[in-house]
Amino acid sequence: MEIKDKNIDAGKAFDWGRASEDYAKFRDIYPKEFYKKIIDRGLCAEGQSVLDLGTGTGVLPRNMYCYGAKWIGADISENQISQARILSENAQMNIEYIALPTEEISFSDNSFDVITACQCFWYFDHKKVAPNLARMLKKDGRLLVLYMAWLPFEDEIAGASEELILKYSPNWTGARETRKPIHIPDEVLEYFEPIYHEEYDLKVPFTKEAWHGRVRASRGIGASLSDDELKAWDKEHRELLDRIAPDEFEVLHYAALAELRVKK
Repeated sequence: MEIKDKNIDAGKAFDWGRASEDYAKFRDIYPKEFYKKIIDRGLCAEGQSVLDLGTGTGVLPRNMYCYGAKWIGADISENQISQARILSENAQMNIEYIALPTEEISFSDNSFDVITACQCFWYFDHKKVAPNLARMLKKDGRLLVLYMAWLPFEDEIAGASEELILKYSPNWTGARETRKPIHIPDEVLEYFEPIYHEEYDLKVPFTKEAWHGRVRASRGIGASLSDDELKAWDKEHRELLDRIAPDEFEVLHYAALAELRVKK
């Protein structure tokens, strides 16, 4: 499904379904510490019902399935959900998936202990979504917003790859990241109370092929470029990595989480 938002990439259209195969193969990169931070907060654990918004290929529910929560993953992209189902079934994981925009999700009142949103919270219509999420959460339920990004000003390989993204997608708003808490819009704060946030560094290991795939699976490349543009970028990025990157390396990222309690 093609998405256009004037506040994202200056309104350039993107479709995560176009990048779903790369996403499935190359975006499952969060280190164990990322998931441990969630469990240490007592969230997404055994006995809890969890709704994962913008689930993509089911990265969050699949990696946290072992902790015993009951998961439902939702995503706007049919292609992403198809990949999520394949990956979950291959791993014999009983995870339910639905293909719907977050704005159209409607479960019964008090259905979930936790609602998660990883790498996707800024895409939503918060004025419409916030009261609906509050309605679906149980009393004292939690909204958990998660994020991870490379640090282009501190990591040479990330910085060089990002400059090439900007050559092909000059209005890509995912660029020039620095460490910062996750921004929670006022429309969300009407229904939720922030109770905890944390920001921390992570070094994520890659091979050249894995990093190339990770960058290609970004909104500024795989989800938005034409076939000809993608072919040209692919050639240029491989040549770049051959010049500057060893066969195996780590890329410096920062991760952030924001935990909010529903006002009920």
